Amino acid sequence: MIATCPATGTTMPPPAPAADSHDMDDVRAAAAGDRQAFHRLYRAHVDRIYGAVYRLAGYDHARAEDLTQEAFVRAWQKLSGFRGDSAFGTWLYRLAVNVALMDIRSRGADPVTMMDEDYIPDRGDTPFCAAEREELERAIGNLPPRARAVLVLHDVEGWRHEEIGAELGMAVGSSKAQLHRARGLLRKVLGERS
Repeated sequence: MIATCPATGTTMPPPAPAADSHDMDDVRAAAAGDRQAFHRLYRAHVDRIYGAVYRLAGYDHARAEDLTQEAFVRAWQKLSGFRGDSAFGTWLYRLAVNVALMDIRSRGADPVTMMDEDYIPDRGDTPFCAAEREELERAIGNLPPRARAVLVLHDVEGWRHEEIGAELGMAVGSSKAQLHRARGLLRKVLGERS
């Protein structure tokens, strides 16, 4: 079930599902070719996966839908390799994030490219109320892809800079610099004072 933000009517992804013993039964069945078992796994995890991919895709619904589907196709293809070292939801989440990050890389996003401050709208052009999630999503979506990826992975998804650096192929210091720059750009767009 997807919750709705009362202030804007936009949807919010649900929290991560609790570990379910049915997941492992369905994983084994799906790995053996049971499409219904895989469909149950899809229904159990699609909202969380879509939410993470949606943020990484710059709040682009169509792109997030494509990337979510691609993540589940890859999960189906790689299911026999799932060893169970982590929960299925964790494995699937990591696979989906990798799909989204590969999409960012394929679009030629340079890890050090920053948004030109001349293209940032003035405060009056971008009204913001903290309760209006849509404005924040739009501001994050307009960040350069790699800066957006670092911001989303660190501030939203809770990754450490070491994990981000390893995943994006950048030094920890670069990850920290990208995060600092992304936050500064957001403050400027949203009209907050440092």
